[in-house]
Amino acid sequence: MSRGSMIDLHTHTDESDGSVPPAALVRSAREIGLEALAITDHDTLAGYDRAAPVAADLGLELLCGIELSTRIEAQPGGRRPPSVHLLGYFLHSAPSTGFREWLERMQESRRRRNQALVAKLQSLGVEITLSEVQAIGRNLTGRPHFARVLVEKGYVATRQEAFDRYLADHAQAAVEREEPTLIEGIRQVRAGGGMPSLAHPVRLPHADTEWLRSFLSPLCEAGLQAIEVYHSEHSRGDMERFAELAAEFGLAATGGSDFHGDNKPSVRLGTGKHGNLQLPYSLLERMREVRVA
Repeated sequence: MSRGSMIDLHTHTDESDGSVPPAALVRSAREIGLEALAITDHDTLAGYDRAAPVAADLGLELLCGIELSTRIEAQPGGRRPPSVHLLGYFLHSAPSTGFREWLERMQESRRRRNQALVAKLQSLGVEITLSEVQAIGRNLTGRPHFARVLVEKGYVATRQEAFDRYLADHAQAAVEREEPTLIEGIRQVRAGGGMPSLAHPVRLPHADTEWLRSFLSPLCEAGLQAIEVYHSEHSRGDMERFAELAAEFGLAATGGSDFHGDNKPSVRLGTGKHGNLQLPYSLLERMREVRVA
């Protein structure tokens, strides 16, 4: 496989929780010989919007994508359900105006959560302001940016400790954010003109094959069209198993490095972790076939 046939369909810029500006990411993709790139920032299309003119000038095929933060349906009387990420790919046309408006409402709920999170941290004796966190996170400030400030100010030694002590769902300063259910996310992506793909299934609460079968069935009924088979955190065995499930449910296989720049230094653009990815352009062609089927 030539270097020019490679693609990467899961990347992040500094418009969400990556470290690389959109234009710089596009130039890096071109330099390493990628034929197609998808920017899939968390809950925002700003990175794609900024990168699109640069990609056009460089002759790089840039796909509009997104990674949505969703939740599994809550069970009565149970704990808050875990977060599940959903990728959306707009392969044939730009996202609808309605989808962009829906995203803005999701971002407003994030802003309200951030204000409450600052208040809760301050009540615990943590001297932190929203402005200093927003200086890092800018238009899409989230918990990773809070973690960075907590490390820089010496309240914790690592970002992981910041989540464990303060920021995770059941930590001291936990604040719930209004997030769509996974089913709603799938339906919004489809209504907006996109292809929904279940992101990095290895991170799901249970990743054994039988559980995944029961998990995927209602998602497919709701409109799920793909599953991320190829990912930096997936072993060869994981990829084979997820590819079999994709075939069983008639889903397209998607894949990408989940590149975050310096925020995930072990993950390389295009090739993933320790070179475990080399994705051909035919993967994207198959996605387009499934999207219009």
